[in-house]
Amino acid sequence: VQLQASGGGLVQAGGSLRLSCAASGRTFSSYVMGWFRQAPGNEREFVAAISRGGGSTYYADSVKGRFTISRDNAKNTVYLQMNSLKPEETAVYYCAADRFLRNLAASSEYDYAYWGQGTLVTVSS
Repeated sequence: VQLQASGGGLVQAGGSLRLSCAASGRTFSSYVMGWFRQAPGNEREFVAAISRGGGSTYYADSVKGRFTISRDNAKNTVYLQMNSLKPEETAVYYCAADRFLRNLAASSEYDYAYWGQGTLVTVSS
């Protein structure tokens, strides 16, 4: 599967952005989807994941209550709605997919086989 992330940009602290990740192929619903982010000088960190059918989600503690992951399998797209953004959340955001992942809480980047190119989110103070 090929992934294309979009929707990044510049936003003020407290603002909102919605990221999208479009996937190629006809088996999108077979993949667990996740979002990760990487700030300059930092390691890539898990943000959120969603099950194949969309019925289950899992979030990093740092974004719970502010971010929402969702998917539209008819459109082969996963979304990340980000509210109340903070300057320290400035990062490149990546979407990822894996066909065999069973546990959404398995949040390591090594659990995902496919990655998009990333989209930059800059939160100004």
